[in-house]
Amino acid sequence: MRVGSQRIADIVQSLRSFSRLDESDLKTVDLHENIDNTLMILKHRLKAQSSRPEIKVVKNYGNIPLINCYAGQLNQVFMNILINAIDALGSVQDNEFCKVRTSTSPQILIQTETLIDSEHKTWVQIEISDNGLGMSETVRNRIFEPFFTTKPVGQGTGMGLAISYQIVVEKHQGQLLCTSQLGEGSTFVITLPLSTMSNTEAVTHL
Repeated sequence: MRVGSQRIADIVQSLRSFSRLDESDLKTVDLHENIDNTLMILKHRLKAQSSRPEIKVVKNYGNIPLINCYAGQLNQVFMNILINAIDALGSVQDNEFCKVRTSTSPQILIQTETLIDSEHKTWVQIEISDNGLGMSETVRNRIFEPFFTTKPVGQGTGMGLAISYQIVVEKHQGQLLCTSQLGEGSTFVITLPLSTMSNTEAVTHL
């Protein structure tokens, strides 16, 4: 009962943090905490299923600063990318192309680091990689298009990554890139400025 109560408390706390989706103000946040809260919500999806073993999550967190951002919207980005990774790993077991990799345990690797560009501007970078099926170049070039999906009818709207791209690039003046190769998994790279300007600040700045 004690263990169960603690798990419930952890999930409730994660949901409270994640549910800032409707907040419109910029917040100073710890992105590691946001990622951890998202993983807690998705914990049931990471457990062993009839079609695959448990997905191992490896976190290689660097020393990154707090950033000024729309926290709830970034939570949505982390959720969308992690769900895509989980879905990719879930389909490996039944795919002929990847049968040679049946001895490879499904894994998601999350890495963070601080970058400083040539203009001495500070950025925070988050890489989310999986060792799933990967994508062809044709598919990879279209993943950020609205309504584009490779999932069966009824299992995907094709909007998750399109919305994520809009949040990262348009709302945060950052970058969202993807590298992938068939049979070698996929990596999504989110690069965010240390401070994001609100619409009002942007107008004032101009």
